[in-house]
Amino acid sequence: MTRFVVSAYPTAHPGVARLEAAAEGWSELRRRLSGGRGLATGLLAGLAAAVLVVAYQVMDSLAEGHLLVIWMGVWLAGFAALGLLAAPSRQLAALLSRSVQGRPQRLAEQRADAQLWAVARQDPRLMSELTITAQRDLDLSASGR
Repeated sequence: MTRFVVSAYPTAHPGVARLEAAAEGWSELRRRLSGGRGLATGLLAGLAAAVLVVAYQVMDSLAEGHLLVIWMGVWLAGFAALGLLAAPSRQLAALLSRSVQGRPQRLAEQRADAQLWAVARQDPRLMSELTITAQRDLDLSASGR
């Protein structure tokens, strides 16, 4: 007689499934914070913290016994800093991100230029080609093209 067995057991271990989900969540968090937005958030938090420290120091020296008023002023200054500094910190983060991302390419171009110049110093034909090209670029820029 033939019997079919239907197992209701899961095909994946629950601990492994949780570990995979945690790893995916971690990589998603790193992806979301790796761009300019994460940098902008960090800059904004730092600027807001600096404003809060300054506001607390000013209020602490002015009113020694009014703790509730001081804390309300500190939180007001913090929220004002968040509102006022959000756009500039986002722009600064984007600028920093672009400059950091373009740095390896600029360094590679500088190394290639240095190698070409070193070879051109030894080879008069290459040096004349570079001189002609540089002169042509100067003529084009002078003519306004």
